Amino acid sequence: MSPTQAPAFGPRAWTADQVRNDTSWIQRLTPAEVAGFDAALAHARTLDKPLLALEQKDFPLNAAARGALERAVATTQGRWGMCLVKGFPVERWSEADTRLAYWGMSLYMGVGRTQNRASEIINNVRDEGGSYKVKGGRGYNTNAKLDFHQDSCDVVALMTRRTAKSGGTSKVISSIALRDEVQRLRPDLMPVLQAPWHHTYQGTQDPVQPPFYRCPIFGDDPVYFSARTNRKNIDGAQRDFPEVPRLTQQQQEALELFDELMPGDKLCFSMELEAGDMQLLNNYVTLHSRTDFEDFDEPDRKRHLLRLWLAIPGSQPLAPQWEEYYGDIRPGAVRGGVRGSAITPEFLAYEERQAKALGMLWRPWRPLVTLADIQSSAA
Repeated sequence: MSPTQAPAFGPRAWTADQVRNDTSWIQRLTPAEVAGFDAALAHARTLDKPLLALEQKDFPLNAAARGALERAVATTQGRWGMCLVKGFPVERWSEADTRLAYWGMSLYMGVGRTQNRASEIINNVRDEGGSYKVKGGRGYNTNAKLDFHQDSCDVVALMTRRTAKSGGTSKVISSIALRDEVQRLRPDLMPVLQAPWHHTYQGTQDPVQPPFYRCPIFGDDPVYFSARTNRKNIDGAQRDFPEVPRLTQQQQEALELFDELMPGDKLCFSMELEAGDMQLLNNYVTLHSRTDFEDFDEPDRKRHLLRLWLAIPGSQPLAPQWEEYYGDIRPGAVRGGVRGSAITPEFLAYEERQAKALGMLWRPWRPLVTLADIQSSAA
């Protein structure tokens, strides 16, 4: 493979029309696959084990169900960088059943990553009265329209239990296509976007880490593209940390160009997630958002999705500048997530055990940059 040749079956740039006209990224579960998930759930229920203690043998999938998950994860690493799996029987699974089944599925897909300051492994995506564009604000517990962003892992998976009364439309773009548009319109901004930018952790860092991190928006690797952006967290670093360098004129112009391009009809593909849908996105080659939504009044009808952040065995390598945030840039390594302040021995044991079960590279977590490093350099 030449230095500038992308992997033969890897992700490619796409437009909204292209992904709309090719539905190969959508899978519909067969009766045999559904039966496999039901049977595994029934077995796992009898064990009454904590989620972090579960292993594949505790959620024994038949070949059909296991194959469905393997294809779904593989699809996220292919042409479109995403997959939608339809037909999980959430209408007859309780909330506890759905959570148990979803975690059981994850044991075949990857290593779960912690997602917030409470170091939770599964997040409820529902309106719990949170605020979005404030210090420490996150989008998953609000009903707000979200900025285009990616989550802090190889693959983010959303299981839809209930949909909103109106709104909550999922929006996805190819970050490779976004890169190509910037290259076409403003090639002078490419070196700016490939240099490190400061982002706030929004309070989700380990106590030994600084409250912000540095990461480029676009990677410059000629073979494996990766992107990372979230305007809310860039703006938050500017607002909350005077020690962070101020945005330059070119950086501001880049963000304004993003705001113009990302929601446009050319790049932005919208999908209405339905109950029983599982959406999986490759966070290095897609960016996502959603519209705001209005909920039903009845608690049992309110919009509810479950979110997993996964490190997966077939992940791509990352550029060296990504290591400060992701912790490990080797392909197929356990990486990503946000540590928070409540990592437990049970999680650490799960992480190592699950990595071994999936044949993934793993090493104990260590911060590449500490708060003490930042403080000493500023002294």
